Amino acid sequence: MNLDASDRRLLNLLQTRLPLHLHPFRVLAEPAGLPLEELLERLKRMKAGGIIRRISAIFDSHRLGYRSTLVAARVPPERLAEVAAVINAHPGVSHNYARNDAYNLWFTLAVSPESRLGLQRTVEALAHLARLDSILVLPTLRRFKIGVRLDMTEAGDGGFAQADTEDSRPTSPVIPPESLSELDKEAVRILQQDLPLVESPFTLLCENTPFDEQALMERARALLQRGVMRRFAAILHHRRAGFDANGMGVWKVPEQQIEQVGFQMARHPGISHCYQRPTYPDWPYSFFTMVHGKSREECEAVFRRLSEETGLREYRVLFSTEEFKKSRVRYFTSEEAEWENVLLKGDPSGAGEVGGKASR
Repeated sequence: MNLDASDRRLLNLLQTRLPLHLHPFRVLAEPAGLPLEELLERLKRMKAGGIIRRISAIFDSHRLGYRSTLVAARVPPERLAEVAAVINAHPGVSHNYARNDAYNLWFTLAVSPESRLGLQRTVEALAHLARLDSILVLPTLRRFKIGVRLDMTEAGDGGFAQADTEDSRPTSPVIPPESLSELDKEAVRILQQDLPLVESPFTLLCENTPFDEQALMERARALLQRGVMRRFAAILHHRRAGFDANGMGVWKVPEQQIEQVGFQMARHPGISHCYQRPTYPDWPYSFFTMVHGKSREECEAVFRRLSEETGLREYRVLFSTEEFKKSRVRYFTSEEAEWENVLLKGDPSGAGEVGGKASR
């Protein structure tokens, strides 16, 4: 769909942060330079056109007590769609892509603190169900940057605006979870919903909940202050917004250079995600960086520049060739328990044969 300068400015503002206010769109109208009614009409049009995926709270899953990992699998090409469907059935799978590599299926998985299987056994269960013989389990050892901000102006660098400060702070290898009350968890369930495009959206979200609007705002601000919520913002549909290429750069980095390289790469505005992950005998790449661009050439140019700046020559770029799933993980719902109940039916202890061959 055609976007004018006001649409693009509005999308940039929405990706950064929507005010935690009883009337957030009224507050946003001033920096957007638009009357409230026009702003809401533009948002409805871009939502209907599929450019805006959702507007909601974006949480740090580890601070919620969830455990997560990236998983790569070798799949015969003729079985990709079949295997992806099996993997996608787990509600903790948020992203699942085919990529141009021998390890050709890449997905992210998160499990809750209440999971009966836990992270490792859930990976093994999925490998067993999908009949996978070779997978890599690649949890985050250290995060240097996370913050997708598609720059919708015409002067973007690599397709991204610079991530906010809190999204660029490196994390320790183990991120301690927050102690969450039942009201905290209820607030998470409410705030992860897609925000209605009306003048007082939080009024609608509070219907049939323990919160009124003011109490929900106070709880939301507290979750943001504690780092449980990273921000409240819009997530865009990359391809519909004009960013057709999705390149994952994997780098061979000496252990003693990890921190230096992490800070250096995280500063680049074209990089949205920057992580250290474990290596394996057949996978020597310890550093992962993500770039979204309007073409493969644009992404490759960012990686070449990073190679020149860091002096790292051993790297590869894996492009997504098919998107099998891209959705949010819905926190503190019954979906995970229902999936596990079906899997463990007839074996309440969970001690049955659910394992596959997983690289460790």
